[in-house]
Amino acid sequence: MNEDGRLEDEEPSWEEAEAEQQSSPETLYDPLIDPWNDAASASVIEYRLSQPGGVPLRSAPAPAYPPQPYAPADEFTELRRRLRQETVVVPRRARIWSVTVRELAETLLLAVLIFLAVRASMQNFRVEGQSMQPSLDDGEYLIVNKLTYSQIDLGIFDWVPFFDSGANPVHHLWATPERGDIIVFRAPTNPDRDFIKRIIGIPGDVVQIEGTTGKVTVNGDPLSETYIQGKTTCQSVCGPWEVPERSYFVMGDNRQNSSDSRQGWYVPEENIIGKALITYWHDGSPELDLAPNHKVSLTGEASAQE
Repeated sequence: MNEDGRLEDEEPSWEEAEAEQQSSPETLYDPLIDPWNDAASASVIEYRLSQPGGVPLRSAPAPAYPPQPYAPADEFTELRRRLRQETVVVPRRARIWSVTVRELAETLLLAVLIFLAVRASMQNFRVEGQSMQPSLDDGEYLIVNKLTYSQIDLGIFDWVPFFDSGANPVHHLWATPERGDIIVFRAPTNPDRDFIKRIIGIPGDVVQIEGTTGKVTVNGDPLSETYIQGKTTCQSVCGPWEVPERSYFVMGDNRQNSSDSRQGWYVPEENIIGKALITYWHDGSPELDLAPNHKVSLTGEASAQE
C-alpha cells in the first residue's frame, strides 16, 4: 500500500490513465491544427533533445535549384523601349516556291472541276433559224438543263437479293419529257446538228393533223395551241403517226417553216440533250426570262404556261 492508500499492483482507473496520457510530453504535433512555433511544439523538441541518445539538430544547406530561363532585367527594359518606339519588326518568312506552285495547281484543279460540273448539268445554245417563232427568235440564247431528264437503270441492282428491277428497269430521276416541253436534241437525220423543237406526242400517243383546218389531234383530242404561228400543214401524209416507245413526236412553233416529225422521223430519248430552262438574250438585248415551255392539254382547254 502506498501513501494514497492504494495497493501497488492495483491498476489505475480509466480517468487517471487518460489524464496521464494528456500530460505526457510525447504528444505528437499536427501541422494542420497547431502552428509550428507554438509552446507545445517547443516543449516536445526540448524534451526530445534532453533525452539520452537524442539526435541533435543540424543545419543543412538549401538545395540548389536550376537557373530559370528568364532574360535579365536590362534586356526586358531594352525590349520595352524598342516596343515604345515601334522599332520592333517581325521578320517575314521567305515564301517557298514549291508552296506557291502547289496552291496554283490546287486552284486550277478546282476551277476545272467546277467547270466540268457546270458543263455536265447546264449548257448554252443559240437559236438559229425561225422554226420556233414566235416563242424563240433567231439569234436568241438560252440555257438548257441537261439533268432534267436524267435516267437510272435499276438493272444494275439485280444482284441484290429479293430485288427485281421489272420489265422496264430504266427510270427518270427528276422528270419525264412531257407534251409542250421545248427540248434540244441531236437531229435523227444528222446527229452532228442540234435541233430545238416542242414535244407534241409522247410514247404511245397517236398524232394526226386535219388537212383542211390544220388542227393537231393527239389520241383523238384536239390540242389548244396558243403558242404557234401560222397554220399547221402537212406535205404528203397527215398521219396518223403512232409514237414508238422511248421516242417523241416534235414540231416547231412556226408550223409553216419548220423541219420536224411531220417528215416521218421521231426523236429517240437518247438523242435528247436537255430541256430549255432560261433565255438570256432577246431582241439584241440581255433580257433574262424563263423558257416558253407550255403544258399542253388534251381536252381542248387553253394551255397554262409553266
